Amino acid sequence: MRIFFGLAIALIYCLSPLTGKAQLPDSVYMPSIHSVKLFVKGDQTVYPILALGASEGLELHFDDFDNYVKNFNYTFQLCNADWKPVSLSIMDYMQGFTQNRFTQYRQSSIAKTNYIHYQVTFPNRNSMPTKSGNYLLKVFLNGDTSKLAFTSRFMIYESVVSVAAQLTQPFNPDMFRTHQKIQFTVDKSKLNIINPQQQLKVVVLQNFRWDNATKILQPTFMRGNLFEYNNENELVFPAGKEYRWADLRSFRFQSERVASINMSARPFEVVMQPDAERTQLRFVTYRDLNGFYEISSTESINPWWQGDYANVNFILRPNGNQPYAGKDVYIVGQFTGYKLNEQTKLNYNANLGVYEKTLLLKQGYYTYTYVTKDLKDGKPADATQTDGNYWETENDYTILVYYRDLSGRHDQLVAVTTVNSRNFRTGL
Repeated sequence: MRIFFGLAIALIYCLSPLTGKAQLPDSVYMPSIHSVKLFVKGDQTVYPILALGASEGLELHFDDFDNYVKNFNYTFQLCNADWKPVSLSIMDYMQGFTQNRFTQYRQSSIAKTNYIHYQVTFPNRNSMPTKSGNYLLKVFLNGDTSKLAFTSRFMIYESVVSVAAQLTQPFNPDMFRTHQKIQFTVDKSKLNIINPQQQLKVVVLQNFRWDNATKILQPTFMRGNLFEYNNENELVFPAGKEYRWADLRSFRFQSERVASINMSARPFEVVMQPDAERTQLRFVTYRDLNGFYEISSTESINPWWQGDYANVNFILRPNGNQPYAGKDVYIVGQFTGYKLNEQTKLNYNANLGVYEKTLLLKQGYYTYTYVTKDLKDGKPADATQTDGNYWETENDYTILVYYRDLSGRHDQLVAVTTVNSRNFRTGL
């Protein structure tokens, strides 16, 4: 009887979706966790998207400042296009073990800041997603999903439909010099679509940002098997400006963007050169990482477990040293998750006439921008007042096409296409 009861409890767990606290994408729940990095194996600047059936294609790295080895586990949650969990058992979309333990970890060495570095490569033969779609990676303690450490997004796609896309300047004269418009056509000949509004969802990302993603349910035109998306309102993005950068690959030698480094502090203290407001400056083209960052070093060390940490002080000097009336200012990039909260909000220093923010960062190369958000109107934050918008800016735009079969229970990711505003070369 006891054996039967135990098997019943295990079966109930396997056939039900994961439960626990509200689990938001790309969120850290334990304060000791730092530098979470998930990317396509071998390239930190490639967003974690894999073809269905690919094995050992993604790398995950993170540090734990508690500095003793813990029993971390990970699992995957399949989600719909809106990142809400699907109503499916984990056994319906996972082959192998539903939980896996981190077995690759290492104590930091050389670094003055002590931490344990964990890493894993997945999917692997122990756990393989069997359906395409949005996935939420969940890392937790001691096999207990309620003890969540952090979550991170990744996607599995299958090439079912083809997408042809191009970038143009908007027709609107007010946006012609400041915005970029993407238009594209989806060939749905391989899909059984009766009701496009319910069965087809399209999401467009600028530089793989989810905070300003455009979600489209209805094509602008339908011509046979071709669905055309050419909406002048939904598909127009502020172009922004090339991202600012912070070269922190060495704390012994100051890069051109670093004003000073205090090596006697623990962690180290770095003061960046003040960033000027760039709305009045001419557009200058230079290579950036479009908001991504890399854990790396210019020294002969392994940056993952020998890289050090520093409290980095960022400074934004507004025109006239006057605060932005009625607005909050935030620093955003992949390393902040593009989140607008107290951890990314800058404070105005009235004595110096500048905005300041200190962030704890690991050795590496970071790209970022500043955005303002109105305290009343509820509109999305943007860089119009801090950097300005220039249609010449180099940006990546990614089109995600989701499809749900008439009898389907989740949104399949059936196409991923990326185009660049400068060279228009297609990606995946």
